[in-house]
Amino acid sequence: MSIYLAVFMVVAYFIWIKCFHNRHRRTLLKSLQTVLEVPSLSEINGDGIRALIITAHPDDECMFFAPTILRLVELDAIVHLLCLSEGNYYNQGAQRKQELFNSCAVLGIQHSRITIVDHKNLPDDPKAEWRVSLVSSIIVKHMRAHTFNMVLTFDGRGVSGHANHIAIYKTVSYLASTGQVPNGCVLLSLVTVGLLRKYTSFLELPLSSLLPSCFCCFSGAQGYRQATNAMLCHRSQLLWFRYLYIAFSRYMFTNTFQVIPQGPKNLKIY
Repeated sequence: MSIYLAVFMVVAYFIWIKCFHNRHRRTLLKSLQTVLEVPSLSEINGDGIRALIITAHPDDECMFFAPTILRLVELDAIVHLLCLSEGNYYNQGAQRKQELFNSCAVLGIQHSRITIVDHKNLPDDPKAEWRVSLVSSIIVKHMRAHTFNMVLTFDGRGVSGHANHIAIYKTVSYLASTGQVPNGCVLLSLVTVGLLRKYTSFLELPLSSLLPSCFCCFSGAQGYRQATNAMLCHRSQLLWFRYLYIAFSRYMFTNTFQVIPQGPKNLKIY
């Protein structure tokens, strides 16, 4: 009897996942409407969404942001990627740069919308302290060259705790608090979850759907396959624990974001 009950619960759960995924497009549009503060859903179709994903290293885009990128691309949004290093920690910068291009092709980001920064003061190093002034100048220059209405990056814990991830959040928060973000642009930080939630794969989805967040993106089986294929493009990084990450990380299925609050525009700091 207990076996039948277990099978029933598993089947019921997968049916719920399927139904949830099917109605997610509508709820996604509504959350985008709320986050972007636009009066009509028609304003967020196609090029009405101009998103910038800011990452620290090649492979961040698929390890952490794949569900969001896939969902935005599915909506015909204009998606740009700004990667602040080549990932040259093991002197593999050139290879990792090409792997990033290959990964983005799988995720649907156009080659012309990918910017990779190679700066000696922005090394791929968990012990390096990236200066806020340097990172902010790069981000502001990129934002001014385009008209983004949403910027997505890491939160204050950086998902994995990597110092380079956290440095990006500190910089974006600084830009927000000092009023240097263009009008009409919302800033979103990817929520870091605890270890148990992080490695429960799609089983974590109900919890993410119930807990409060400003913006959520979920991927189904097809999205997971795309995210996996994007991860496999980073061949130089495919150590044994990366395969475990692909199999068990909730970030392959789910992204939840919170809004980074912004201060008064053009605030001068003395």
